[in-house]
Amino acid sequence: MDFSTIGFDVSDQICTITLDRPDRLNAFDLTMLRDLLAAFDLVDRSDEIRVVIVTGAGRAFCAGADLAGGADSFDYERRGDLAGDLGRSVKPGEVARDGGGMLTLRIFRCTKPVIAAVNGAAVGIGATMTLPMDIRLAADTARIGFVFNARGLVPEAASSWFLPRLVGMSQALEWVYTARLMDAEEALRGGLVRSLHPPEDLLGAARALAAEIIVNSAPVSAALSRMMMWRMLGAGHPMDAHRVDSRAVQWTGASADAREGITAFFEKRPAVWSGSVTEGLPPFVPWWDEPEFT
Repeated sequence: MDFSTIGFDVSDQICTITLDRPDRLNAFDLTMLRDLLAAFDLVDRSDEIRVVIVTGAGRAFCAGADLAGGADSFDYERRGDLAGDLGRSVKPGEVARDGGGMLTLRIFRCTKPVIAAVNGAAVGIGATMTLPMDIRLAADTARIGFVFNARGLVPEAASSWFLPRLVGMSQALEWVYTARLMDAEEALRGGLVRSLHPPEDLLGAARALAAEIIVNSAPVSAALSRMMMWRMLGAGHPMDAHRVDSRAVQWTGASADAREGITAFFEKRPAVWSGSVTEGLPPFVPWWDEPEFT
């Protein structure tokens, strides 16, 4: 599949998605939204892809939404269109879906581990799109900003759900209220990123982490673990987790991958996984209700 705003490369079971509008600092627009949604659909349809890395081309990760519409960039009724909701026209009084949220919800539903390699400026949607990614690495030169309040806006991309869960309420609100462009060290101290790297080493570090996941996690186990961990963030009681754990342990315990994992442990060799995420998820998935947008 051809994309006009992103790169899509698969090697060694790692899919690297590269935001690729370097002349615009990889600014997010309607075409990039469509490309990214389609890319994650491809990821979930392929058992050849085990881990996803998202990074940016050039000196930025993503400088935020493309503000080509000027002061009316987010006034959809005035503009007469809807850049966020896949280009659908907006009727007066209608609630338009936020495009950033459409993307983060799609990443949230992904069945593969997702790593962000933040190679440069990540501002606005450039920062919030990384929140449903599982692990964030950053270049030591990166700058990150949740700048919405300073533009007279509010955090988008479902970040009011994701950000406090990742870094805590106080830290999340400080970054949103101040709207400051923080350096990579502050992002590390605040728990937003896992590690910092020289820019030339960042992608290599992300690939090394991806390779470690591929060796040590059976693909179906990784998919179930991702679903369980993310969805239990909103559970009301640990019993919710216990119900799912019990089903998942019983189902995976009877699988070929469980037999292989235990055998490989005793034989002191790497496991050779055979489970399929596209065809071999257990029948109790999904165990959650997927809300509709209304």
